Amino acid sequence: MAGAITRGVLFVHSAPRALCPHLEWAAGNVLGTRMSVDWTDQPAAPGMFRAEYSWQGTQGTGARLASALRGWTHLRYEVTEDASHGSDGARWSHTPELGIFHAQTDVHGNVVVPEDRIRAALGTGDALTMQDELALALGQAWDDELEPFRYAGAGAPVRWLHRVG
Repeated sequence: MAGAITRGVLFVHSAPRALCPHLEWAAGNVLGTRMSVDWTDQPAAPGMFRAEYSWQGTQGTGARLASALRGWTHLRYEVTEDASHGSDGARWSHTPELGIFHAQTDVHGNVVVPEDRIRAALGTGDALTMQDELALALGQAWDDELEPFRYAGAGAPVRWLHRVG
């Protein structure tokens, strides 16, 4: 039985020019299609390029995309997977300095923090430590680092990919 279909977006926030065709190949391999992405200059990092690619696939495609791109030097990216029948959504964020962050998301794209993680943060007994633990659970450091790159992409073109079958 095939998995439920979901959608998501691959946001490459910054990549060196030489890495761009390799990213297309790696993501296309996961998606089962040849990709051709419109790369644009990344104003937040001169000499780097950015792209957005909307995809459709089975549940878990977002995780496979994030894994295929993980660990590449000088690469900043995010992968989102929308919530679908029987599954929460998810977001993966990657920066060269911080590595990868994963969070479950609800149908509106909000990060969902598990109850046990909140209880552990509350159990620290120290307000500053609790604040640090909750910021980590929400991926605040990744948001802080990626925000200038997200902002630079406002109004950028998006290519939609619909895979049938």
